[in-house]
Amino acid sequence: MTAPTTTAARKGGRWIEEWDPEDETFWREKGERIATRNLVFSILSEHIGFSIWSLWSVMVLFMGPEYGVDPAGKFFLVAMPTLVGGVLRVPYTFAVARFGGRNWTIISAAMLLVPAIAAAVVMEPGTSYTTFMVVAALTGVGGGNFASSMTNINSFYPLRKKGWALGLNAGGGNIGVPVIQLIGLLVIGTAGASHPRIVLAVYIPLIVVAAVLSALFMDNLAPVKNDGGAAREAARDAHTWIMSLLYVGTFGSFIGYSFAFGLVLQNQFDRTPLQAASLTFIGPLLGSLIRPVGGRLADRHGGARITLWNFAGMAAATLVVVYASAQRSLPVFLTGFIVLFVLSGLGNGSTYKMIPGIFQAKAVAQGLTGEAAAAYGRRLSGAAMGLIGAVGALGGIGINLAFRQSFGSAHSGTPAFVSFLAFYALCSAVTWAVYLRRTPAAARPTGAGAGAPEARTAREPAYADV
Repeated sequence: MTAPTTTAARKGGRWIEEWDPEDETFWREKGERIATRNLVFSILSEHIGFSIWSLWSVMVLFMGPEYGVDPAGKFFLVAMPTLVGGVLRVPYTFAVARFGGRNWTIISAAMLLVPAIAAAVVMEPGTSYTTFMVVAALTGVGGGNFASSMTNINSFYPLRKKGWALGLNAGGGNIGVPVIQLIGLLVIGTAGASHPRIVLAVYIPLIVVAAVLSALFMDNLAPVKNDGGAAREAARDAHTWIMSLLYVGTFGSFIGYSFAFGLVLQNQFDRTPLQAASLTFIGPLLGSLIRPVGGRLADRHGGARITLWNFAGMAAATLVVVYASAQRSLPVFLTGFIVLFVLSGLGNGSTYKMIPGIFQAKAVAQGLTGEAAAAYGRRLSGAAMGLIGAVGALGGIGINLAFRQSFGSAHSGTPAFVSFLAFYALCSAVTWAVYLRRTPAAARPTGAGAGAPEARTAREPAYADV
């Protein structure tokens, strides 16, 4: 229900005092409409956030020899926003409850003006590398937006709808990466590589629009509270860190490849900036579009099952890329790399669906039912998502640093891809061993509130359907 006028005024307006999405009558009569409206404008804001976060994957394509930055420096430059964005995801997660989902969306959207304006000021030959690094770090605020947006939308939807809703929210945000890359391509192809400020001229007004629409159409949920106990409990739970590892494999791959793809094409196959830009957007676009499908498949078949087969597919695609790198075959390389993007997007959806499912399964294992189990699942999964999202984003740094080292020492991306192959094999093994292997409950990870009833047998895996 909407809060009384006095309460709304005291809190700044647009606060919803009661929210129970698990109540099917409430959801059908009122909840779904409100949740959908908030989802739409959350997607818009997060979309712009992702575009600004990935800004420097586009700016480096404008940086010709006159900028004095070598390939190793460019890989480090695109890694810096990933580092800052990953770190910011933790406080951004708690900002939703502290300020309200609507209010924080307005604030976080408006903050994107800082890196956008700064980039417009410094983007010219003669600027020091240190200045570029500082401005690139500022774009990390766009990466933080993901955590607050996902935490907010997670609170609006019932468990049975979370996979699809979170997939749409994240996919709509992720697609900000290929969109800004397409705009960069359009600018390079028409105005030339000497006009990077045109990209910023497009995005600065869009940032203002996103903030204004969030203010007009989004809501705050009063029942969402910061729970320090939940955060500590989630941090102690083994599943939080297991899922962080898996999310490094999916989202870390997506964001790392998105930022590095153009540079890899330039260095591995000697593509010009225009040639690289004309290909860079394809993988992130397909990976973003398919993320909701990963969530929907996870809703239907279980996130763990989809995630396992997804990592197996990523390993196979990486083998294709390794072969193409060794043979210097651009068509085969593009095919394998684009499949990697698609599978990373699919896995993003399935892994994020697993998180609320895991904690709800733990609640049921403790004997909770109905709304009590749902509340426990929301409490722990909301706290865990910030940590998992932060660690997953940091995987993008590893990918860019691996490419930097690989091209610096071997003048090829092949050694980096071999290391990624080994990591996907590890993720496959962990997914099977923890969430799908038919073992007694006693063999499963433990932590605060972890475990399943001892009566569970080898024929009844605790988390196979998360």
